[in-house]
Amino acid sequence: MSKIYAVGDIQGCARSLKALVKKLPKNSKMIFLGDLVNRGPDSLGALRQLKVLQESGRAECILGNHDLHLLAIDAGIRNTRGLDTVEPILKAPDRKELINWIRKRPLALSNGKVLTVHAGALPQWDLQQTIECAQEVEKVLRSKSYKDFLGNMYGNTPNKWSNSLKGYDRLRVITNALTRMRFCKPSGKMEFESKEGLEDGPKGYIPWFKVPKRKTQDTVIYFGHWSTLGLLRENNVVGLDTGCVWGGKLTAMEISNSNKDMKRSEIIQVDGYDHPLRM
Repeated sequence: MSKIYAVGDIQGCARSLKALVKKLPKNSKMIFLGDLVNRGPDSLGALRQLKVLQESGRAECILGNHDLHLLAIDAGIRNTRGLDTVEPILKAPDRKELINWIRKRPLALSNGKVLTVHAGALPQWDLQQTIECAQEVEKVLRSKSYKDFLGNMYGNTPNKWSNSLKGYDRLRVITNALTRMRFCKPSGKMEFESKEGLEDGPKGYIPWFKVPKRKTQDTVIYFGHWSTLGLLRENNVVGLDTGCVWGGKLTAMEISNSNKDMKRSEIIQVDGYDHPLRM
């Protein structure tokens, strides 16, 4: 049986991606945890590599907030910003194929025991509901009206889940939870400004994975998005954004179905990008 590795945020670091794939066992498979592009030196090259890996059956790629940002720019809904590095994708001859490929990627994956996601899962969601909510957004992204969704995707409200939410409010909460969340209250109310370490959230807010009695606490979860945590392994939770784009490492970790096995899982790292604005 092939080993499967979860891989942290690439963010356009094509050289690091190529080096990591070379270090992994040849018959292994990969799940990339989102933020495939942006901020790094070669978003176009990274995206092309990932597309080949996915289409060859070696990998799957989960969407992160930077990937959705690219879709919004491509759709004319957002403009590029200071540190963005997606312009070469927009000028590429295969732009349409790349954008359509991104639109068809998942926001979360599970084998029934393990969850892989970019940012996290709300404490009110169990594993099944997390996947079902992700699929709601995936369905819209793959539809002909996906640009309407992108035009209504941004915003910090509603900032709390309710099963009664409908329409774009419901889709926005799902998207924010899966691709942007770091801190929330035990009630599930999310906060989106804080990006520092575990103890640095606003008063009353805690890291989403430390919420008592969250419904996915018995599920092993691999996530990215939170580079200031570095490599995190605790209580069924693995954080794998080790700041590749900021001069850190690009990290892959063999996926295990239990917390006990996770602590013995193989970790493979390569050097990240020496960003001129490295933090």
